Amino acid sequence: MSEDGSWLAIESLDLDGQGVAHDGGGKVVFVEGALPGETVRARIVRRKANWEQGVVEDVRRESPMRVAPRCPHFGLHAGACGGCKLQHLEASAQVAVKQRALEDALWHVGKVRPARVLRPIEGPAWGYRWRARLSVRYVAKKGAVLVGFHERKSSYVADMRSCAVLPPQVSALLVPLRELVMAMDARDRLPQVEVAVGDDVVALVLRHLVPLSDADLARLREFAARHPGVQWWLQPKGPDSAHRFDADGAELAYALPEFGVRMPFRPTDFTQVNPHVNRVLVARAVRLLEPAAGDRVIDWFCGLGNFSLPIAAVGASVLGLEGAETLVQRARDNARANALADRASFEASDLFDIGADDLRRWGPSRRWLVDPPREGAFALAKAAADLHASGEATGLLPQRIVYVSCNPATLARDAGLLVHQAGYRCSAAGAVNMFPHTAHVESIAVFERDGAGPLRGAGG
Repeated sequence: MSEDGSWLAIESLDLDGQGVAHDGGGKVVFVEGALPGETVRARIVRRKANWEQGVVEDVRRESPMRVAPRCPHFGLHAGACGGCKLQHLEASAQVAVKQRALEDALWHVGKVRPARVLRPIEGPAWGYRWRARLSVRYVAKKGAVLVGFHERKSSYVADMRSCAVLPPQVSALLVPLRELVMAMDARDRLPQVEVAVGDDVVALVLRHLVPLSDADLARLREFAARHPGVQWWLQPKGPDSAHRFDADGAELAYALPEFGVRMPFRPTDFTQVNPHVNRVLVARAVRLLEPAAGDRVIDWFCGLGNFSLPIAAVGASVLGLEGAETLVQRARDNARANALADRASFEASDLFDIGADDLRRWGPSRRWLVDPPREGAFALAKAAADLHASGEATGLLPQRIVYVSCNPATLARDAGLLVHQAGYRCSAAGAVNMFPHTAHVESIAVFERDGAGPLRGAGG
């Protein structure tokens, strides 16, 4: 409890899902478990000169958006699962908070206001998480195995028997996985199981620190036989060492049916966690990009071709750029598998170390699709600004950029460069609720130069 026991008025949520208030002296107080509009008391657990952090202890005025969490493992108590932070906030209110976080970041970091706020992209609030890294821990003192996410703010593994955000067929595997590992000879040398769900199969990647015995391999085969649709992969070292244990069964893949594209992938590849939202996001990005047949488009940070191949499918010519040669080769394979290799080409390049000369070398492009990791695309935005300052922008810089972001802070930083130094305006931006019940904010923004024409395709 705070020293004076005073009540705190919660003003907003921060990017970590904590309520934000100010105490009587004006000091910022971050309160876990509190929601905007509530009046709460907090137990202070951390004090700094300019801020304090606490956990909600009592609520005098409750937000109408507060709901009962669906998952029994969610909460602020010791041992609570740390996989979700916002199950106590109604789902539509979570989206509104994320939209506000995006707009605040664009203004406070980049001094940019979008001309148009896009309708948020949403999907199912439960059972959406088709990718997850589950920790495995053999607890000798308890004579038990735990499989799940880490406890809230802890390195311990939560004692989970179900998970409301995993697909039901995966949630149902948590207890059988605990029993399987407990029976294995290598139970104390199996640190994690990575889950990747495709349209037709559930892949389980078992990280093992020692070679598995024949008896353990037989146990894996028996588990897969008892759970149809489950496919084991073994990972003795880093992610690139993962390999199929048995060759039988369906290929791991997801579909983008609006574009007639099917995307095979390895379970350790980066693919979007939420396939339902990803389908809508790809379709909206392509509509906002408005590539015409014959247009040349550059897809920066192209990955396996999640955006490149749909863009090629509507008739444009796409150059996909990615940092790792292995990913580039996988994207080429996917282009060939979808009969799009004539319109989609891929190259490897360090996209965190590029300049204006690189933009000159890659040549003119009418459209850019930018989908960077959390670090953002600072080097690309800076190269565009340098090209604009040199007077060479016309013909080399695209008229329109669609930027898909998983970090509003780095998006806002890059937006500031594009708008204030590279000659663009932010014509639209909106939130993407890729991770319901978490504080993670994804978004999509559109930047245009004069002469780009009216922005269409923003409604769906």
